[in-house]
Amino acid sequence: QVQLVESGGGLVQAGGSLRLSCAASGRTFSSYVMAWFRQAPGKEREFIAGINWSGTSTYYADSVKGRRTISRDNAKNTVYLQMNSLKPEDTAVYYCAADRVWGLRSADKYDYWGQGTQVTVSS
Repeated sequence: QVQLVESGGGLVQAGGSLRLSCAASGRTFSSYVMAWFRQAPGKEREFIAGINWSGTSTYYADSVKGRRTISRDNAKNTVYLQMNSLKPEDTAVYYCAADRVWGLRSADKYDYWGQGTQVTVSS
């Protein structure tokens, strides 16, 4: 099992940037594919980005390509999401997720979740 804790959310003006972090417990972090999702009020949880076990391959939702960068540091058991050019419609709770299977984009496929971190973008 793996426990996940997100941090780095907050209030930012439109056009600004934030870097989210997700710290994982356990000694098997490098055996998990990691991903970021977000969920706005009244909406379904939406896939943003995923990264493979070693950090050498990534995949993104078409809606965020070029504005988001996912990365990981297996020595620190941490995955990151760099968010640039933030817009008010990016306001949501952001979650990290873990699974052993590569390429998943559906939230219901992921086994492990953090508690989420709120990102609010003001206009």
